[in-house]
This record gives sequence, C-alpha cells and structure tokens, in this order.
Amino acid sequence: MNASLPLADRKAGDASNSLVHVAAEQKRHSGLVRLTHWLTTVAFFALLVSGGEIVLSHPRFYWGETGNVNERPWLNLHLPSSRDTVPTGYGYVLPDQNGWSRYLHFQAAWLAFATGLLYVLWGIFEGHFRRNVFPDSSALSLKELGGSMVRHLRFERPGKEEAWSYNVLQRLSYLLVIFVLFPLMIWTGLAMSLGFNAAFPLAVRLLGGQQTARSLHFIVTGLLALFVLIHVVMVFLAGFRSRMRAMITGRADSPRE
Repeated sequence: MNASLPLADRKAGDASNSLVHVAAEQKRHSGLVRLTHWLTTVAFFALLVSGGEIVLSHPRFYWGETGNVNERPWLNLHLPSSRDTVPTGYGYVLPDQNGWSRYLHFQAAWLAFATGLLYVLWGIFEGHFRRNVFPDSSALSLKELGGSMVRHLRFERPGKEEAWSYNVLQRLSYLLVIFVLFPLMIWTGLAMSLGFNAAFPLAVRLLGGQQTARSLHFIVTGLLALFVLIHVVMVFLAGFRSRMRAMITGRADSPRE
C-alpha cells in the first residue's frame, strides 16, 4: 500500500508547513521598536533618579509663577532637604548633589527626547501606530472595554495570541503615554528653564507659570512611574521570559504552540 500523500495533499501540506515556518520567523517587535524601548527605559530611570535628587533641594510644590518658603505649598513631601534654607523640621541637611543630578537629568532628557522623536516619526511613516497601536472602532465599545478591564483587574493570564498584538487597554495607555504624557513632560520641563521662559514666555504662561510647570512635571512623573510599574507587573503576569525574549530578540511564542 502506497503511504505517500496525493499530489494535491502534498502541495497543501507543503503550503501549510511554509506558513508555519513564516510565522515562526516573523518578528513580534521590529529592531527599531526594541532599540527605542530600551533606550527610553535607560533614560527614564536616569531621569527618575536624578529628578528625585533635584526635588530634595526644595521638596515643596506650588501653583503659579513663584514659590518659596514664605508661601504655603499645595504639596509638602516632608523630606529632608539638601538646602539649609528650606525649613523641613529635620535637624540635619542632606549633602548637596545638585551638580551631577542636574547634569544627568539634562543629558537623559535629551536622550529621551531624541529617542521618542525617532520612534514617533518612524511609527507614523512606517505605519506602526496604524497597525499596532490605534485600536479598532469595534474594540472601543463599552462591552470590549469593560471586558478587558475586568480581565486585568482579575489578573488573568493573557492567551498566547496576545503575545502578537496589544489589547485595547494597552493600546489606549500607550497612546496616552506617547502623545499626552511624554509631550507634557517635555513642555513642563522646558518651562522650568529660565532661558526657555525668556525666549518663549507664552509657552510658560499657558501652563500657569513656572511653579505650576514644576508641579505638573512632578504629577506627570508620578503617572509615568505608575504606568511603568503596571507595565512590569503585567509582563510578569503574561510570562516574563517570553515577553522579555520578544523585546530582546523580537520573537514571540506562536499562537499555534
């Protein structure tokens, strides 16, 4: 008895194997997405550490154009300061580290800005945002949004098919970070610069003044830190090794596996 497949079946089998092979070789994340992801990660943590050190020089926040120890802050972090002119209630003053922290903050900010600009331009012209980030109109229904939110609140492990696409909450949160929080972070950061204020005073006035810009900068930092924390938790929930492999090598688990 001849156990070989008929010609038509063999062709169908070859085509199927070819599709499986193509799927296995397909990258989940392109090289540029992976590069900008890790550069942004390094820049963000450098900004977080150096920014925290800068805040210690005056751990109080105000609204408006000016703010000093004679005014009532809307937020007092109750932390020891690196400046002896700030009455914190502590009997000591921290070592002043503003030199290296400000230098690192500015350098990391330029790295984050250049990396983000490259990613946005590439995402627009290459179609990355249209294909992978902007959600379909059907996914924005209350039923889909509610279901996705419930699954996240239950910490349900996503299926393997989600390794190849972002769910609706991921897409919306990425859009918020990329097109709202990061631009606002850059704007408020520049608004705290005396040189920027002198050159573009209207940009600072639109924010409500330099102290308001500093307060908004702090708030946006907190929101971005919360986003990173949730992002890391979801990576562990979805499968740390597979997600890290996808972001390092570009390969993800096939839904067929």
